[in-house]
Amino acid sequence: MLAAQRKELLLDRLRADGRLVAKDLATELDTSEDTIRRDLRELAVAGLCQRVYGGAIPVAPAAATYARRQEIATSSKQRVAAACLQLVQPGSTLILDGGTTALEVARALPHDDGLTVITHSPTIAVALVDHPAEVFLLGGRLFKHSVVTSGAATAEAAALVTADLFLLGVTGVRPDTGLTTGDADEAAMKRTLARRAAQTWVMASEEKIGAASPFPVLRLDEVAGIVSDADQHDPVVAELERTGVQVLRA
Repeated sequence: MLAAQRKELLLDRLRADGRLVAKDLATELDTSEDTIRRDLRELAVAGLCQRVYGGAIPVAPAAATYARRQEIATSSKQRVAAACLQLVQPGSTLILDGGTTALEVARALPHDDGLTVITHSPTIAVALVDHPAEVFLLGGRLFKHSVVTSGAATAEAAALVTADLFLLGVTGVRPDTGLTTGDADEAAMKRTLARRAAQTWVMASEEKIGAASPFPVLRLDEVAGIVSDADQHDPVVAELERTGVQVLRA
């Protein structure tokens, strides 16, 4: 089998199974594990999979620009945002992460003048300019890919606030890799914000379920649950629920 044919087969299998195990594939294709690992490395460099120990898993769609991500799975993100509103209590304090799903939450928030929203996303803050909620914007270095602030200044500002709920955005949700994102500093900032809230819920539109990015954010047992519109028969969601993760269906 030619290398190009083998890689196409690997991608087909990844789409179907959600995971590739190098040892099993080497046996099945009657080739060496080194050959399969080389194929997986080359596919990962091309952005077509995420390498993990022993194989590969689907890559999260995190590399696109913020403007492009606003166009991806818009209706899915709106469904997740609508479900997230069930978690927002009148008069509560909410930390709202950056990202395109969080932006849909901001647009859908009920006009409760007792609500307080804390965010490190200038985009979220601007979306709430005409909303009666009190808005606190955490300053710091602007991470342009996600249009959020991060770094020491943002972490220091976050240490001075507390909240009832943190709605966390990630780029990947899997039982084996937990919650992941594409930048180490952004992952650290998300952990900092999670520590400032009584509860953390994850916003996970369907394309995030089963995907993974390079940098871990939190373990699944460190959050209250996941809000997702993934299909009710999705095997990854089923595995999450078997391990005790609460999934709020959107």
